[in-house]
Amino acid sequence: MALLKGLFSLLLLILIVLSVLFVDFVYKTFSLTPRDVKSDAIVVLTGGRGRVEEGVRLYRAGQGKKLFLIGVDPAVKKRELYQGEGAGNVYLEQNSRNTLENAIYARDLIMKYKVGSIKLITSRYHMKRSTILFRNALPKDVAIYPHPVDSSNLKEEWWSHSGSFKLLFSEFYKYCILRFFFMFAPGELRPLPLPVNN
Repeated sequence: MALLKGLFSLLLLILIVLSVLFVDFVYKTFSLTPRDVKSDAIVVLTGGRGRVEEGVRLYRAGQGKKLFLIGVDPAVKKRELYQGEGAGNVYLEQNSRNTLENAIYARDLIMKYKVGSIKLITSRYHMKRSTILFRNALPKDVAIYPHPVDSSNLKEEWWSHSGSFKLLFSEFYKYCILRFFFMFAPGELRPLPLPVNN
């Protein structure tokens, strides 16, 4: 009987801790506000409504010197997403198919063009997971400025909207797995340093 009580107390404690962490995750998700700061590149994780449009708007407004559109369908041509002045500094990445691959393939572009700061654009609910992946994939000296885009499938009254709750909890679950993973393998996604020639 004492063992059952102990297990119940432990389970209750775990549920309370998870609930607190989840509420904190949700609060920080909704508290994210874009910073009015220029960057070397605007990095858009495509796939969500409004992301590309926001990236193009910021690029045209001079918020970034380059525009990287990450995870674009291979059948899509650049002219379908961007035309006009500055098209020469717009790059499409068309190999990645998930957020982890987004971070890795974007890292290759960021390093190739010696980018020192990025404005990272994705949907609000997706931002914390994307940021932790990019933070662990990029060199430590690359500044990341999160720029969330609001979407119709995430409501501020998330507690009374089952779709929003499921979406946030799914992101929270994935985010926790990443946090746990990077606690033990913090440099796993970073590129190896170049060898020093003597």
